[in-house]
Amino acid sequence: MALRKSKKTAKKKPEKYLVIVESPAKASTIRQYLGRSFDVKASVGHIRDLPKSTLGVDVENGFKPKYITIKGKAGIVKELKSAAKKADIIYVAPDPDREGEAIAQHIREVIDQDEKIYRVSFNEVTKKAVRAALENPHQIDMKKVNAQQARRTLDRLVGYKLSPLLWSKVRNGLSAGRVQSVAMRIVTEREKEIEAFVAKEYWSIKCRLKPKDKNSFEAKLHHIDGKKFELGNEADTKEAVETIKNEKLTVDSLTVKDKKRNPPPPFITSTMQQAASQRLRFPAYRTMKVAQKLYEGMEIESREKTGLITYMRTDSVRVAGEALEEVRKYIGDNLGSDYLPEKPNFYKSRKTAQEAHEAVRPTSPARTPESIKQFLSADEFKIYELIWKRFVASQVKHAVITTTTADIAAGRYTIRGTGSRTKFDGFLRIYLDVEDNSKEPENIIPPLEQGEGVNLEEITPNQHFTQPPPRYSEATLIRELEEQGIGRPSTYAAIMGTIQSRDYVETIERKLHPTKLGRLITDMLVKHFAEIMNIKFTAQMEENLDAVEEGAKNWVTLLEEFYSPFIGALDAAEKNMECVKEDGKSDEICDKCGSEMTVKFGRFGRFLACSKYPECKNTKQLSKNGETKSEPEKIDEKCPTCGEGMVIRSGRFGKFIACSKYPECKTTKPVTLGIKCPKKCGGELVERRTKKRRIFYGCASYPKCDFVSWEKPVSEACPKCSSPYLVYAKSAKPDVTALKCPVKECDFTKELPKQEAANA
Repeated sequence: MALRKSKKTAKKKPEKYLVIVESPAKASTIRQYLGRSFDVKASVGHIRDLPKSTLGVDVENGFKPKYITIKGKAGIVKELKSAAKKADIIYVAPDPDREGEAIAQHIREVIDQDEKIYRVSFNEVTKKAVRAALENPHQIDMKKVNAQQARRTLDRLVGYKLSPLLWSKVRNGLSAGRVQSVAMRIVTEREKEIEAFVAKEYWSIKCRLKPKDKNSFEAKLHHIDGKKFELGNEADTKEAVETIKNEKLTVDSLTVKDKKRNPPPPFITSTMQQAASQRLRFPAYRTMKVAQKLYEGMEIESREKTGLITYMRTDSVRVAGEALEEVRKYIGDNLGSDYLPEKPNFYKSRKTAQEAHEAVRPTSPARTPESIKQFLSADEFKIYELIWKRFVASQVKHAVITTTTADIAAGRYTIRGTGSRTKFDGFLRIYLDVEDNSKEPENIIPPLEQGEGVNLEEITPNQHFTQPPPRYSEATLIRELEEQGIGRPSTYAAIMGTIQSRDYVETIERKLHPTKLGRLITDMLVKHFAEIMNIKFTAQMEENLDAVEEGAKNWVTLLEEFYSPFIGALDAAEKNMECVKEDGKSDEICDKCGSEMTVKFGRFGRFLACSKYPECKNTKQLSKNGETKSEPEKIDEKCPTCGEGMVIRSGRFGKFIACSKYPECKTTKPVTLGIKCPKKCGGELVERRTKKRRIFYGCASYPKCDFVSWEKPVSEACPKCSSPYLVYAKSAKPDVTALKCPVKECDFTKELPKQEAANA
């Protein structure tokens, strides 16, 4: 292999080479591509960072960072130094992004052998790409290093200055972050929108129409007197229904059009995470963990490892020319010329994208998911298949959808039927969107002629209520962050993980709900740090970091512009921010030892704890208004262990019966609903809670019996099918509760009176 030689080694071919990458897995893959003269080592990520115990930034002297060797990495550093001394040429090859460039610079500083160090980078871990990179080494890009250094310093300044403020004003152990706090603001503000939302009633009218000797089709009331309408109540809707029933229906117009539907671009990091969340229900961190393995290399067919996808942290949809040629050949050979566009499809990246990167794609389109399925785990196969299909589909011809619109005149009313059919599937043969997989059967409009009469087979009025904006999921929050220009591909998974692990949000049915703690901190930060919490300001900061990478802005100047107003806001907040410190005295006295009770903040809100903890572990729950909750309810039952009275208590997983002498006696039993288990195991149903505090109902005989229900059972037999119980259900009307039969084949339902619904 011909290698670029330094001036010092031009006369003599180097005998030994050292390649340093980030991960041991990548090192293992690359080692197989190179000869015996190459030694391949792994830094195992960053080897240097700011110290955890101090700020680590000299703000008085140009924000100079004080890097130290990361704890546990001393052995790796020693190994790299030793290997470097034996090598004639050293190639540093971390990932091709800002973080990778910073790692390369830190390795360079630690090894301290500038005259023989070169930077190499590649977007895929394949033999061809690695050898090509070694043929074209270059110098470390200090503009990228400075951009990473600026981001790291910004995050350190915000985190290490704001977090202690929260410790003093709220409680110990809290954290704030430059980007995570803005993400929390987005989640919290959506929750406030939902809470403020007032549902509005509206009605629609659906018809089934039947032309003579033709198939029937569905249509909806579309216009009244030639204008868009709004049916806001049942009376107006009934009037419209009765009028339409008595009108003669004729075809007023028929429009048939062919519409092109273009394929989506290949994945970037954010769209890959979104698609994996929507299709596979993978959280962002899981998607990135699997993608990392596919990128770093796996054994396929032969014993030699190869990277299966390109670098997975990217915001560019660019595709290398060689890859385009390969995928076009695959399409022509396997799908046929009808599916191959005359020219490759090209896509535009966002203006902030790093175009040096490529999109996330398979390293070889010819390597189909099915052909390597046996070598992959279930998760690896799912992610690889998703990436492969999206990339191949991006270079297939557009689909052609034929849409038909029929307007039916009914007096002063216009009823519109719309239908579509796929004329040419194009890229849809490879990649269907989530909505394409789940949509209802196509509404086929038969051939019609203007003036032709149609019969009204059925007309159905439907009541609706406007819905509040939906809560964010991981996928939609990532999309929102990307659209607002907040964060970068490498940060999305970390942001999602941080706001959840800190208990600032909780995930319920795959939706993000801000916790009480999350809302409290967000409101405090928005009030006192308006600029940092401003979405546009955060997006502008990302653009400034991009400008540093491009060499258009000095990284120290960027920090100076940020730091002065930030410190001013911090000083003001220390004086003016309200203290809601939860660890404080209360008027309550411990009924176990007579000591004072203190207010504390736990995962599930505020509670009272004895000040003599751990000697006395007595606690009491606090209601939302800060009052202590009532004493445990006494019941007419004796403890089978000690003979004392039993009481009903509330725990993490719901109500339960416990001995009144707890903690001396720890006898407990579940509170049943008085309903026999439908599996006829002899047990009764009880209320339980998941770890995320979601209520469900199961058999008291668990784990012997695995019956569960998300709907609350009611001890009332179904009059239609004799089911021993009914369950609470939401009605189509707002603020109305109903009972329904849990048996799928039975459609019995009834609305509850307001008082009963309130008790439910």
